[in-house]
Amino acid sequence: MSIESRIRAGIGWTAGTRFLAQLMAGYAALALLLAAVGLYGVTSYSVTQRTREIGLRMALGAEPADVLRIVLRRGFMLAAIGLAIGMAGALALGRVVRTLLYATSPTDAVTLLSVAVVLLAVAGLASYLPARRATRVDPTVALRYD
Repeated sequence: MSIESRIRAGIGWTAGTRFLAQLMAGYAALALLLAAVGLYGVTSYSVTQRTREIGLRMALGAEPADVLRIVLRRGFMLAAIGLAIGMAGALALGRVVRTLLYATSPTDAVTLLSVAVVLLAVAGLASYLPARRATRVDPTVALRYD
């Protein structure tokens, strides 16, 4: 059997594995997008509900950086809670997916750390947009807001 025919015979096996990897990556990207949209929605709703409070803080002399910090802190707190629950679930279910992993373990520190960094970066961006909008609240309008 020639090398060329051996390579062709192996393509069928790697194509299925490659398809599953692409499918998992697609689902992971969709999950990340849904998490970002969800966090954006929750943070935006929270900023809308707290318009009077933010306006009062601004009227009493709070700097826009202070308001930005308050809103970002809440967004990162929600992301950290979700990340802790997700990491615990990933570590607990690691044995189940062990057979699907290639050249890595379910408790690979580099992988878990990189996932945490990406999720926190996405959470920061999803929280920054409503936080920036909160810094532009006009105190006189916000105090009349029902």
